[in-house]
Amino acid sequence: MAKPLILEISGLTVVRGTTTILGGVDWRVRRGEHWAILGSNGSGKTSLLKSLTGYLSPTSGALTLLGQHYGDTDWRELRLHVGLVTSALQASIPPAEQAIETVVSGKYAQLDLWKQPTRVDRAESLRLLRFVGIAGLAAREWLFLSQGERQRILIARALMARPRLLILDEPCAGLDPVAREEFLRFIEALAGRRGGPALVLVTHHVEEITPAFTHALVLRAGSVFAAGPKERTVTSRVLSGAFGTSISVRGSRGRYQATVNIKGPARHL
Repeated sequence: MAKPLILEISGLTVVRGTTTILGGVDWRVRRGEHWAILGSNGSGKTSLLKSLTGYLSPTSGALTLLGQHYGDTDWRELRLHVGLVTSALQASIPPAEQAIETVVSGKYAQLDLWKQPTRVDRAESLRLLRFVGIAGLAAREWLFLSQGERQRILIARALMARPRLLILDEPCAGLDPVAREEFLRFIEALAGRRGGPALVLVTHHVEEITPAFTHALVLRAGSVFAAGPKERTVTSRVLSGAFGTSISVRGSRGRYQATVNIKGPARHL
């Protein structure tokens, strides 16, 4: 028996002027699945995220999120059930805002929290800061947090609203190799959390696809190039076709490594 759908997109098309940004995208995410989204720059990854969070209106097609159809419901309310972790948020967080307040802001979908947190809000925020491993930084101001600490706080912020879908938009950008592995270990634990949200990871790097991720969506030029279980989609053949160059993918212990085969010495993705 098929598991319930979290997200269903059919024929999603976004056209602006004479440019087709997304062309007939079909995609389904079911409960218990965790997806990685891959594709070159300009393939449509960011536009797809904007569409499913209601920031980019489709020209045609159907989008159903958590059982609600786009156009038939208030997307601002629905957005409260979708967590988003992206570096684009960081510039909007006041430098003097304490970590505990940044986490609370996720409950109200606010940036630069103006609502006075309740005692219950603060207790839940501290619980989530403990979950992401940085409860000791609750009073630390945003300005004095490292990139890795900020990413963990943004995840705690996203979880504050108890989302059923959590989108991680290139969450490892700017992290050094050690911080990245620590962060990925945390994501792996989050994916295994009972009752936790479905995860969608947008990345350029196949080595960031940890064993917990079950499926991959590969985009090319605004369209779906491949979609399905990662064993069939995170392959040399698929990625070579999507990126338009020869790419060798190797798997080991549930992780991946890709090498771009270009003239001259090979380099790793």
